[in-house]
Amino acid sequence: QVQLLESGGGLVQAGGSLRLSCAASGRTFSGYVMGWFRQAPGKEREFVAAISWSAGWTRHADSVKGRFTISRDSAENTVYLQMSSLKPEDTAVYYCAAAYSNVVVTTISRYNYWGQGTQVTVSS
Repeated sequence: QVQLLESGGGLVQAGGSLRLSCAASGRTFSGYVMGWFRQAPGKEREFVAAISWSAGWTRHADSVKGRFTISRDSAENTVYLQMSSLKPEDTAVYYCAAAYSNVVVTTISRYNYWGQGTQVTVSS
């Protein structure tokens, strides 16, 4: 059974940094794309970043380019989201997700597995 467990969220001041982790277990993830999504109160869930497990290809949403970086450690079966220059509008619950795909997909419906989420709050 696939499990995705996020950690690393918290409260940070604007301009600060956080690193989110997603520990993945339950299967081999080669052939999968791992993604980070977020959902702010009253808003729809949105794509943040994704990485192909095998090749390491990445995509980032325009809103986070230059500030957030997704990476993975295959040996540790962990995906990271390094977040810098955080803004109050980055406040949301951040979710880790997995999609079986040979391209780096950004559409929520393509993702089959989801974690429970971790709260990130950025104060002004």
